[in-house]
Amino acid sequence: MLKSKSFVLITLMMATSMAAIDSSIVNVSLPVMRSDFQVELNQIEWVVTAYMISFSLFIPLTNWLKKRFGYYHLFLGSILIFTIGSLMCSISPTLDLLVISRIIQAIGGGALSPTSLAILSETYPKEERGTAIGWWGMGNVMGPALGPTLGGILTHFLGWQSIFYINIPIGILTIIFTVKYLGFLKKKFDTASKFDFKGFVYFSLFIIVLQYTISIISKQGFFSLYFFIGLIVSVLTLTLFIRSSKRPQSLLDLNVFKIFQFNIAAAITIIRSLALYGGMFFLPFLLQGLLGYSEIESGLLMLPNALIMLISRPISGRLADKGLIRYISITGIIIISFSFFLFSRIDIGVSIWFIIITMLFRGLGMSLLVAPVSTALLNAVTPSQTQTATALSSLFLQVGGSIGIAISAVIHTFIYDRYLGQGYEIKVAEHFALQNSFLITAIIILLAVIPAFKLPQRSKIAYLREKLKHRIDKKNMENTLEI
Repeated sequence: MLKSKSFVLITLMMATSMAAIDSSIVNVSLPVMRSDFQVELNQIEWVVTAYMISFSLFIPLTNWLKKRFGYYHLFLGSILIFTIGSLMCSISPTLDLLVISRIIQAIGGGALSPTSLAILSETYPKEERGTAIGWWGMGNVMGPALGPTLGGILTHFLGWQSIFYINIPIGILTIIFTVKYLGFLKKKFDTASKFDFKGFVYFSLFIIVLQYTISIISKQGFFSLYFFIGLIVSVLTLTLFIRSSKRPQSLLDLNVFKIFQFNIAAAITIIRSLALYGGMFFLPFLLQGLLGYSEIESGLLMLPNALIMLISRPISGRLADKGLIRYISITGIIIISFSFFLFSRIDIGVSIWFIIITMLFRGLGMSLLVAPVSTALLNAVTPSQTQTATALSSLFLQVGGSIGIAISAVIHTFIYDRYLGQGYEIKVAEHFALQNSFLITAIIILLAVIPAFKLPQRSKIAYLREKLKHRIDKKNMENTLEI
């Protein structure tokens, strides 16, 4: 069974890393795409934002799809759609077609992370879950970490289209592994499950209107009529969705929000995604702008971030298993915030070692934060709520991320216009705007410290007692089976 568990974990890691790497491999290529398509920054951001919005819209469907078709068919179908979408992206001749292809990608990718985390949670017992999440998270986090480096190399030598080709062989291999090692999930489905169409419509309207409302800020400001209308419609559709979720077989079981520890972990996840997605969206523009690094150079400069995660992520998972969640998470938040402060100090003439050390800080902070918070979130819910919890966790990341990018773009535009108004050259104004955006990101991520103080923290004695009890129970079970 241990061998089977290992291959299940490898399969899940391959799928999530494929989807996760796609969320960041694009970033380093955005300046090249912007040049090829000859569009503005607020237009090219839709290559990322359209993916994240569509990703977010599909995530709530995973709860019903899991009931209706089972984990196996949902997981396999998602990989297949994502792989087809990747092929379409690679052959898109215009920005509009590329955005449409990214939406198709997201339809497949939206289910991969929550479904794989739910499968992992049901496959591994509670006392092994943190370690398993630590290893699984390497795929989920190493994807975004390695994405920029891989994207830089591929774009430099083969053009931006090649960054989507990379998903095709990984997708085919993951399909083979799924058929071979996840077959035990085939019987777990309910053909009588009904789809909450009304709830999905309300939810979709909320996400789309919210994103549109935020995008209005950069064009018309906070006091425009369209902004206030969008804000009112967003609140209205969210209220309608919450009311509809009280019915039987709703789109999402929002009863998880009655669990205090779930809310704490959710709050940290939202703040983290708001800050990190918005901040990291601009990093390639900082490195490839006034600093003058090429795509491959900027990609390689992000590699230390991935390497430190490779080392520290499993350790963070084991610490989470020991119950050391609160202080590990707080340490991670502070380190991430400090790394973004360092990003804001990167300027012409800065040592390359300064950039590398900054990347190392960010990678370490991410490792210390993600696994403990994910473990706390899953441990807070019942087994029947696992799929909903994982879907909501992925939803918080994607919605928070897309909002974070939009807000960061608004802040960037505002600061950029101010520097232009003061007589600075375009490249210099852009550089200063990026620096200030990173500084604001550093402040936003620090807000996560407040809910982090409410995370669970188990003493070493309590952990040893529980571990001893688990060993005794396991031994008694083995003796019973022998008799």
